[in-house]
Amino acid sequence: MSATGDAERFVAEPGKHDPADRQAIAADADRSPYARDRARVLHCAAFRRLAAKTQVHTASPDGFLRTRLTHSLEVAQIAREMGALLGCDPDLVDTAGLAHDLGHPPFGHNGEDALHEAAEAIGGFEGNAQTLRVLTRLEAKVPGAGLNLSRASLDATCKYPWPRRPGTRKFGVYADDGEIFRWLRAGVPTPGPRAADPAQDQRRCLEAQVMDWADDVAYSVHDVEDGFHSGFIALQPLLADADERYGLCKDVAEVYSTEPVDDLHEVLLELLAEPALTAVARFDGGQASLVALKRFASLLIGRFVAAAVAETRAVFGAGPLRRYAADLVVPRRERAQCALLKGIAFRYVVRRPGSDQRYAQEREILRELVAGLVVSAPTGLDPVFAPLWRAAPDDAARTRVIIDQVASLTDPAALAWHRRLYG
Repeated sequence: MSATGDAERFVAEPGKHDPADRQAIAADADRSPYARDRARVLHCAAFRRLAAKTQVHTASPDGFLRTRLTHSLEVAQIAREMGALLGCDPDLVDTAGLAHDLGHPPFGHNGEDALHEAAEAIGGFEGNAQTLRVLTRLEAKVPGAGLNLSRASLDATCKYPWPRRPGTRKFGVYADDGEIFRWLRAGVPTPGPRAADPAQDQRRCLEAQVMDWADDVAYSVHDVEDGFHSGFIALQPLLADADERYGLCKDVAEVYSTEPVDDLHEVLLELLAEPALTAVARFDGGQASLVALKRFASLLIGRFVAAAVAETRAVFGAGPLRRYAADLVVPRRERAQCALLKGIAFRYVVRRPGSDQRYAQEREILRELVAGLVVSAPTGLDPVFAPLWRAAPDDAARTRVIIDQVASLTDPAALAWHRRLYG
């Protein structure tokens, strides 16, 4: 695909400036297509709503713990710097980082599971497939095309560039968004004979891989950082108890890594021996502890980025690497360390005592919201979604609009809508 094809938009757009305003036209001409894409994401409603959507910890009233919005900003910053080191267009990877979570519903992955269950009969729900739907259909910028981002920017947001299929929970497109998906994937080069359906090609562009690794790096490190701040994570049990360490490694092998438990344990011992990590073993929230925690986070983020850049360069050489010219190569040790950090947050924050009751309550709220709106719609739907419901050709399409509506809600809005429907 040529650079011109990468910058193409699904719907052609006329110039936005008065032809007589030569100064404005000249200034706008200096912006790249990907700088325009980045601005469109930053200014869209779905991006603002991320400020009140759960990351791992429930969005806190004091605004201190991370939300989906702060997480997305951090992913974009890491992706931008890593992409620039590899020769990617910085605005392109920045756009992917900002946009990658736009489709996530209230209550984080717990809410995603609830909506997937509620949407099972119409193709399920997946946050990444919903992101594509938000970008290409639901956001209000260009009629019929959502934000109408460039082909390369849409491709860079596709973490899972395939439709739902048996045995796979992760997917990146719903069946009724197939047309735009085939368009954005049309330029994917194929090795050997071209596949009958380019949309079945599972390869990801380099920018999508950079965004995905930046996402892993950001949430693995920052969820642990937030776990220390909230008091849910303490290192003493891991340092003192081999059974606890092996329990963590078993969790990681089940959820986050294909590495054997014994190999993960070796990497965990190395990680726990890191001076930057042992310095936060007695975290007490004081200034010295905060400095140590920030040093730990900065060290690991820098390591994970540098290791991936160095290994990718070692395989693919110098010069600008972008689109389908290379794949991101992450060394085994750093990938295992990242998985272990995810496991620490999972074991001590996600699975903390008392959390199961809250998760069950959140899932029930979303299931009841969907059920109630299926009965009462279009009454009560937002002005964006009510016309879509009325124009839907069948019950399945109307149910998808209901799912879109619920997925768009923030955590507080979901609670308020539930109270309004059920008292």
